[in-house]
Amino acid sequence: MIASKVISIILGGGQGSRLFPLTATRSKPAVPIAGKYRLVDIPISNCLNAGLNRIFVLTQFNSASLNKHIKNTYHFSVFSKAFVDILAAEQTPGNTGWYQGTADAVRQSLHHLKQHDFEYVLILSGDQLYQMDFEMMINNHVEKGADITIATIPVNAKDGTSFGILKADAETNITSFTEKPNADQIIGWESEVSEEMHAQGRNYLASMGIYVFNKDVLISMLEGNENHDFGKEIIPGAVGHKKVISYQYEGYWTDIGNIDSFFEANLGLTDDVPQFNLFDKNPVYSRARMLPPTKILSTKLEKTIIADGCIINAEEIVHSVIGIRTRIGKGTKISDCYVMGSDHYQTIEEIEGANKSQRPLTGIGENCVISNAILDKNCFIGNNVTIKGGHHLADFEHEKYTIKEGIIVVKKNAVIEEGTVIG
Repeated sequence: MIASKVISIILGGGQGSRLFPLTATRSKPAVPIAGKYRLVDIPISNCLNAGLNRIFVLTQFNSASLNKHIKNTYHFSVFSKAFVDILAAEQTPGNTGWYQGTADAVRQSLHHLKQHDFEYVLILSGDQLYQMDFEMMINNHVEKGADITIATIPVNAKDGTSFGILKADAETNITSFTEKPNADQIIGWESEVSEEMHAQGRNYLASMGIYVFNKDVLISMLEGNENHDFGKEIIPGAVGHKKVISYQYEGYWTDIGNIDSFFEANLGLTDDVPQFNLFDKNPVYSRARMLPPTKILSTKLEKTIIADGCIINAEEIVHSVIGIRTRIGKGTKISDCYVMGSDHYQTIEEIEGANKSQRPLTGIGENCVISNAILDKNCFIGNNVTIKGGHHLADFEHEKYTIKEGIIVVKKNAVIEEGTVIG
């Protein structure tokens, strides 16, 4: 079975500054998504659903919450060789620095990989949303005798300027590569795509940052040089010297690179037929929490996903994702929001103490109006609070919230006092 010959590596990324403030205290792969998962659950689930159960997650920034999540989530039989392990950047006699890029991260981790028996390495990103059958991709890699396979997705000319663009021949061999060409440079970089993609004007093959390497090829290309990045250095250097092929993917895929794409991806889950299907036969795995079912009292709900353990008294919730353990008070109206929820419930004694001292409770109070916003974990939103995002708002940084692209992001553990107006 091919899966037994594969080691998977998930790259945790750098500081994640474009996702700030969601990455202020956590790494990108640990950012909550869809109300109950973490971003890292997506590539791990794709691996497990393909039978790939030897997985390393490489990280170096704010890794504590990611370590805790993986430790509490991915358990395997003691008789199995399966694992999901964190490899944090570490100082060694041969290296005293941080990871300098995607390729450098894998290079510094090679001594851990070499302790295992494998023939192929699957390299993934920790901040993408998609459902993909990696077994088919790896089988295609083996059948075609490739040294390197790059997962590609057809894009139009406008979107192509944001990606590494590959040119492939009729046999899917990649013949050339260019990193983020401008509108003039991308002309002539069209590749063979399906009729459906061609009809949509998606004639350019963008790298998805998903690679399959033969073991010996990866080691030879990493050892003995100082190339730091796969997309900018390793892959361009391999084209024309190694057998590099394209594996074309035409399903839903998005790179969660900034607040806007993160917000759009989450709210897209509320569509009648979402592009990312949480109800697919192949599940998204995450931490199993022993939470009660959600309780809803007299609330109008429309195009909304609600996770476990919530107590909802709101007047209405529209086009929103509500995360675990969320409490929402009477008369509150929420639209176009991602509310991440809470890590803990308040006890009766804590609630009574907060009421006596007139402090906001965990969650969202009564008679609030909140729209176009992300509420990070463990927010305390008082009664009669108004939070209204919109494109008319300029980017802004505050102690308790951030505004990016018109989206108001209330920071983790923020306390928003009664009657506050934001936006």
